[in-house]
Amino acid sequence: MTPLLQVEGVTKRFGGFVALSSVDLHLGVGERLGLIGPNGSGKTTMINCISGALMSDQGRITFDGSDITRLPAHRRTRRGIVRSFQIPRPFRSMTILQNLMIPMEYAVAPAQRGADPEGEARGVLDLVGFGGRANDICGRLTQVDMRKLELARALAAKPRVLISDEAMAGLSSSEVDDILDILFKLNTRGVAVIMIEHIMRAVFRFSERVIVLDAGRKIAEGPPAQIVKDPEVERAYLGV
Repeated sequence: MTPLLQVEGVTKRFGGFVALSSVDLHLGVGERLGLIGPNGSGKTTMINCISGALMSDQGRITFDGSDITRLPAHRRTRRGIVRSFQIPRPFRSMTILQNLMIPMEYAVAPAQRGADPEGEARGVLDLVGFGGRANDICGRLTQVDMRKLELARALAAKPRVLISDEAMAGLSSSEVDDILDILFKLNTRGVAVIMIEHIMRAVFRFSERVIVLDAGRKIAEGPPAQIVKDPEVERAYLGV
């Protein structure tokens, strides 16, 4: 089966520093993929190249059979590649509902917009556990609520692929479980998810397949049970 997302030989340099070196990656329809690696391994650069925040120097990226290698970020979003950010930056003086209406208006392709955007936004709020909080002001939210809002704003853009960038960083164990539950619910609706995360418990519970980067290269790929036993992965994380 042809992958929904295909990354082939992507290389990205910053001056003389090679952040990614000929990395391949694929993602199937509705798949749950974990992307892990030590700090500086190239994870953020990879998702920036996929989402269009950065343009790769070499390689090719295809989505749903179309070459998107040179497409700007907003056009990739409208095709269905949506990301959340590690540090949420909502419009703090606006309500939760108003924060969702913005991506529904500007990030969703016109052909995908429904007749009742507010009703759709409220459906997203129900999904993340904000059903009764549509009118809460965002500047008053807790850290975990900010992470839920960040996911909700991404979902409002109607993704086919969601790139979740460290949505659980700094959260308690129970809060991590709350975010995982949201991602699982989203995935059951057919959305493929790429999870970038340092909390290995969450990555291995959620992912069907894991890719490991180190120093800009892919050093391992496979199901979680295989990855945890890989000596290259052990060396990358533990330096042994």
